[in-house]
Amino acid sequence: MATYKKRGSKVKKADQNPIEDHSTTAEVFNTLDETASRSEQWVEKNQKIIFGGLVTVAVIILGYLAYNNFVVEPNEIEAADELAYPKSYFEQAQTNTAVADSLYNLSLNGADGKYGLVDIVDTYGSTNAGNLAKYMAGIAYLKTGDYENAIDYLSKFSSDDEILSALALGNIGDAFAEINQLEDALKYYLDAANVKDNNFTSALYLFKAGNVAMQLEKYSDAENYFTRIKNEYGTSDEARMINIYIQRAQVAQN
Repeated sequence: MATYKKRGSKVKKADQNPIEDHSTTAEVFNTLDETASRSEQWVEKNQKIIFGGLVTVAVIILGYLAYNNFVVEPNEIEAADELAYPKSYFEQAQTNTAVADSLYNLSLNGADGKYGLVDIVDTYGSTNAGNLAKYMAGIAYLKTGDYENAIDYLSKFSSDDEILSALALGNIGDAFAEINQLEDALKYYLDAANVKDNNFTSALYLFKAGNVAMQLEKYSDAENYFTRIKNEYGTSDEARMINIYIQRAQVAQN
């Protein structure tokens, strides 16, 4: 015979949950209370350090803002004003070839109590105007035949403008080529060609790299540089007669 169990004799699972839930909740709140109490104690114990840290951060932020407002910005404005004088001579030198050397020297050294590019680099080298003065001074030295100073000043120049960066590297290559350090010239020409992929600087400095490679008797490399111009920069000025240079490099290898 089947045994019948009375409904009332069974303890329902649902009846146990409130007790268990209450116990678990109490444990959680006790843990939270203990954690909060320890945190409060830690804060009380270290409040001097915390306050000191906040003060330090505030001082750094205020110092940075003050430095920008009262040092950096005025220096930028002052440097830009000073640059206007040598910049005018520098620009004149680029168009007036008859007296270019004299104009470049005026731009470098200044006159009538006005700063030249060298003075601006020395005084305001960390400003945007000072950085541009490094580039201009490097070009001025290159044009007047002072190749070591040209390399020095152009090497100090930096820019986010990829074309200007490529020109700086390429002009360093020109300076090395002038003092017959052809391996260095080749390196800088290739660096300049690879800064930004374009028909102007890439083609120009690959062409110069190819000619220097020919001088170094690296004929296979020269052929590669010339061929890149033909294949990648076919609309550039350098590509117009590039087949002749490719053929010369190929013949030199035989």
